[in-house]
Order: sequence, then structure tokens, then C-alpha cells
Amino acid sequence: MSSQGSGSWTAKQNKAFEKALAVYDKDTPDRWNNIAKAVGGKTTEEVKRHYEILVEDVKHIEEGQIPFPDYKTTGGSSRVNTSEEEQRMNNQKRQPKSIDYK
Repeated sequence: MSSQGSGSWTAKQNKAFEKALAVYDKDTPDRWNNIAKAVGGKTTEEVKRHYEILVEDVKHIEEGQIPFPDYKTTGGSSRVNTSEEEQRMNNQKRQPKSIDYK
């Protein structure tokens, strides 16, 4: 186990994880070991688990189980706010994606 524990990821590690996922796709031999090396301080099992959590989060977002944030624009009083009807329509358009856990 890493010194930081499997539940604790720094912003730097998360950014390295994202970049490594783009470099080492599902067809890359020894993918998870390569990603763990790229991240640093995490085991192969920890990066696999981090990916599984990411996939679950994306699934919940795509299924509309996580509400859209109400973003405010900077420098003014105008707001970007998607109506509930627009959100429902957008959620219906999204198709679930299959994930290959190689």
C-alpha cells in the first residue's frame, strides 16, 4: 500500500492519472502497471480501483443521478442555468457507454 493510502489522491496524482489513461489505452499491455508508474506512489490495484470509481461517477452523471451545478459567471450578474426540462432532454439523449476493464 502507498504511504498516502488508497483513498487519498493529490491533485498532481489525479492529473498524472488522467494523462496516463490517455496514453495507456485498454489495448496497452500491462496497462495498469504503466499507469501506476506514471502516477507514482500508488499500486496497480489502487489505480484500478481509482478507475472503477471514476467509471461509476461517470455512470451516475450520465444517468442524471448527480444534479447539474448552478454555475455563476464571473464579472457579472448573469447566470448560466439549464432548465429542468433541458436537463431531462439532455439526459435522454445520452447513451451509456461500455467500459472494458483490461
